[in-house]
Amino acid sequence: MADSPTSRTLKRLRDQGYLADVVEKWIPGANIRRDLFGFVDVLAIKGGFVLAVQATSYSNVPARVNKIADHENLSFVRAAGWTIEVWGWHKVKNRWKVRIVDVS
Repeated sequence: MADSPTSRTLKRLRDQGYLADVVEKWIPGANIRRDLFGFVDVLAIKGGFVLAVQATSYSNVPARVNKIADHENLSFVRAAGWTIEVWGWHKVKNRWKVRIVDVS
């Protein structure tokens, strides 16, 4: 996972003191990835706080926000009190920057 949006997300969360891990699954044979609850790539916890992150490229942020907003499982995750964010990564002057959109 060298330098993917998911690996950058994990590093940033861990640097911020979260316990974080990838929760999407690879489905062999179908050759697809399946996100937890349909839209969570990374789950992070710190104290009593739970953060669900969809990690993507900067250009795909609007599509991911729409995907989550339209997902049938969104109300269940919100009811559990989780914060849901889309993290879109892009390079600016040779440094990685992240745009974070809260869709909780």
